[in-house]
Amino acid sequence: MSQEAQHQTDVSHIAPREKAEILSQALPYIRKYHGKTIVIKYGGNAMTDPALQQDFAEDVVLLKLVGLNPVVVHGGGPQIEGALSRLGKKGHFIQGMRVTDEETMEVVEWVLAGQVQQDIVGLINVAGGKAVGLTGRDGGMIRAKKLKMVDKDDPAKEHDVGQVGDIVSIDPSVVKALQDDQFIPVISPIGFGEHNESYNINADVVAGKLAEVLKAEKLVLLTNTPGVLDKAGNLLTDLSAREIDGLFADGTLSGGMLPKIASALDAAKSGVNAVHIIDGRVPHSMLLEILSDQAYGTMIRSH
Repeated sequence: MSQEAQHQTDVSHIAPREKAEILSQALPYIRKYHGKTIVIKYGGNAMTDPALQQDFAEDVVLLKLVGLNPVVVHGGGPQIEGALSRLGKKGHFIQGMRVTDEETMEVVEWVLAGQVQQDIVGLINVAGGKAVGLTGRDGGMIRAKKLKMVDKDDPAKEHDVGQVGDIVSIDPSVVKALQDDQFIPVISPIGFGEHNESYNINADVVAGKLAEVLKAEKLVLLTNTPGVLDKAGNLLTDLSAREIDGLFADGTLSGGMLPKIASALDAAKSGVNAVHIIDGRVPHSMLLEILSDQAYGTMIRSH
């Protein structure tokens, strides 16, 4: 563990009275969200830095122990990239989307549903939770179809990006059964088509849709940015769905944040009470965002 991370996790310098104060401040939030579902999209640095991985696992276990129902959806872009390059396969992208042929899809499946998912499950179990790994195939959870990708300059033209999927429907019954039984579901964003073919689906999209069908209280998206920034680079901590539409219109929002924000916006418009886009590089940012009145990222309100 780095010196800095050690300093951040060492709480011996905090007086007992202050510790009690910190805990009592969390109480109203624990009471408010008790029994509620929180869908967490896990990605970015939080997923690749060992100290942050451990913080994340501990946070998820703590949320479960105080009566919330966390559901984790993970990505794995860098890990897929690493596996493909070890096989001598070069990733090919169209408009930011990985072209996924049959061989690439096999790699995606064994990296996401194997290595990455089981790493997360293991970390949560070691931290004292009971995690169970699932893909969209389990319990017939995520039905998908081939994503139709329209050219950004010529709407009449479509690109074939292979086995990249669009969600047709989500059946959350397997997730609900696990939640009711004290388990923490950890989900890989892989869906299946009508001919049993596999599809790689954007993890932000899966997290957003799952939050909708589970009627989640919150959707939390961990990123490598402080949240949504305005044109001057200042953090926008509290936004309504309407304000987000305005940021799209004037070009403040663009690039890699687009799929994230689009999923967040859909979820907020479809009944998820609040969506939080937070900085996964800050230790325990998820706990700070959910169980305190500190804003550690951007909250998008449904109302």
